[in-house]
Amino acid sequence: MIKSLLLAAAMLGVFSTAALGDDRYATRPPVVLSPDLAAPWIMQLGGKVRPVVYQRPVVAQRGLFTSGAFRRAPAATAQPVSAINPGVPVIRRQLEPQYLPQIVTYDTKERPGTIVIDTNNRFLYLVMDGGKARRYGVGVGKPGFEWAGVHKITRKSEWPDWTPPSEMIGREAAKGHYLPARMDGGPGNPLGARAMYLGSTLYRIHGTNAPWTIGNAVSSGCIRLRNEDVVDLYERVNVGTRVIVM
Repeated sequence: MIKSLLLAAAMLGVFSTAALGDDRYATRPPVVLSPDLAAPWIMQLGGKVRPVVYQRPVVAQRGLFTSGAFRRAPAATAQPVSAINPGVPVIRRQLEPQYLPQIVTYDTKERPGTIVIDTNNRFLYLVMDGGKARRYGVGVGKPGFEWAGVHKITRKSEWPDWTPPSEMIGREAAKGHYLPARMDGGPGNPLGARAMYLGSTLYRIHGTNAPWTIGNAVSSGCIRLRNEDVVDLYERVNVGTRVIVM
């Protein structure tokens, strides 16, 4: 009798294990095939459009897969912009400290209130008493658009509108850049927050919506300052102020 009970218990355990096994396989997660292994099979599907299989990067090991497509691709060597295209100036997104407004010693014979623009060094000086000057960083004309001369501020404007010269419109159109015939003043306007017009020329001292260009030769001849700097300068000078560009 005892032997019969033990035999029945053993048989019950076997069937329970089988049932559990069946449940385990019934809830088995789907098999995920590595793309490396799946690629040959997908390619056999044919058709004009074939699924894209993203290859997993392979790390080369000594003595194993060290040739052909299995070798690790050499890392790309970073190159400065000037090496890729020497004609393009390097424009930094962060303004360098020397281009921030500051009071400096400035030896000149020009009268206080005169503006002197040093295009080579990218500085605008507002001459002060006592051999001092208030210095601002500026952006100047790009190669081919440099100029020098003496003018006066003939007009001042807050948030000026912009009418591109016909020469600029034609020049940019040849490059595939189409400029508007006129743009209202505002934060998106390339003349920025203020403009001071120089004589009868097309040149201005103005702000910019691209402050990271300060310290570079990037304009078509105009002198640009950061918006906060051009507002400060605008409040310090009047129509008739002498401007020397050198």
